[in-house]
Amino acid sequence: MSTPPNAPTLTTAAPGTPATAGPADPRTVDPADPGTVDPADPGTVDPADPGAVDLADPGTFAGHGPDLDGFWRTLRDTAPLHWNPPTAGRPGFWVLSRHEDVMAVYRDNVNFTSQRGNVLVTLLEGGDAGAGRMLAVTDGPRHLELRKILQRVLSPRVLDEVARAVRLNTRQWIREAVEVGSCDFAERIAARIPMTTISNLLGVPEQDRDYLLSLTKAALSADHEDVDEVDSEMARNEILMYFMDLVEERRESPGEDVISMLIGSSIDGVPLSDEDVVLNCYSLIIGGDETSRLTMIDCVRMLAARPEQWRRLKRGEVAIETAVDEVLRWASPTMHFGRSVERETELHGVRLRPGEIVTLWHASANRDERVFERPGDFDLGRTPNKHLAFGYGPHFCVGSYLAKVEIAELLQALRDFTLGFEQTAEPLPIRSNFLTGFSTMPVRFTPDHSGPEKCG
Repeated sequence: MSTPPNAPTLTTAAPGTPATAGPADPRTVDPADPGTVDPADPGTVDPADPGAVDLADPGTFAGHGPDLDGFWRTLRDTAPLHWNPPTAGRPGFWVLSRHEDVMAVYRDNVNFTSQRGNVLVTLLEGGDAGAGRMLAVTDGPRHLELRKILQRVLSPRVLDEVARAVRLNTRQWIREAVEVGSCDFAERIAARIPMTTISNLLGVPEQDRDYLLSLTKAALSADHEDVDEVDSEMARNEILMYFMDLVEERRESPGEDVISMLIGSSIDGVPLSDEDVVLNCYSLIIGGDETSRLTMIDCVRMLAARPEQWRRLKRGEVAIETAVDEVLRWASPTMHFGRSVERETELHGVRLRPGEIVTLWHASANRDERVFERPGDFDLGRTPNKHLAFGYGPHFCVGSYLAKVEIAELLQALRDFTLGFEQTAEPLPIRSNFLTGFSTMPVRFTPDHSGPEKCG
């Protein structure tokens, strides 16, 4: 995850000229040229024109913009390394859309680095304040040591008790919602499961969790157009300040939570500083909430819209674990991550220069026809399923096991307690160039009265 872009600004390398003779280097295109996107009106462009979509603009993904399926298909087929030109004062950046290219850059921590930011919001600002201290934006030996520390509390071996709590909570909340008959699934269920789980791990008091949820939802996305980047930056800073206070409390009175464990940890004999602990708590609270929450919401949307897939799940015709992977592939809640070029390298015949930004788009890679058969079909029985919802390589999501547990328990509870459900109103899409999904999901349940007998 990223931290507020409040570190001293780093500058990316100026666009250069082509390394070899051939077509004009896209980095030299005038952003005012009529062939580029009008950032004020993304919905009027032809989505099949690669130059007509600005991936830096949250409005591109806000539900009223162009149909991006055609755009991504065009990129995968004709421009697997695409240049998103500078717009609205933002620098340009490279876009990778094919599954194999995304995996290759994720694996390559020699030519590419995470330490100048790993999402557009910080990459385009020139850097990430957490670089070298927060797991997601740290590379090399320190990244390995930080990862070992976090894996002590997030590996499957040590999360058995947490998984049991997830199961009990999820079944209780689904059963209650089904008994009531209808609810906003996003608010009543999807917002509670991951936030309760990660808050328990971090030792966040119960009375603070709604407040933290409101901050995490605003940190890298927005529910309405009138929420701007200033509001998001304020939310990110408030999360940091909240955890700074909590770290001070834990230093005085340690507990059995992750914060206390981080405070007691060291790398090469040097204890983690308060800032180190706070930044990694920030990453955990956002990462622990967003992927599961947005995937759960989209899962219910798709099962309501695809009754044949719901029937397969309800009848036990597909394994829960297999269904979880397809739900993650389909939702792809984190649309992209990013890297900066560390050493001059070449992709698809184009010379990439140190400092340039390269973005890796799960939103496209998880629909790549070269890897997935019928990628446009939502198929709960899909196997193999080499989705990239959790990234790949050295920075593969450290919380992936917990996220899968949460989604699996949701699917199991839905299968046990309801005969089916329907969407009762249009959901509200979030606004972000990083996350995709919905902030509301009104549904009506049909109860399965044999469900309580399965609660065990």
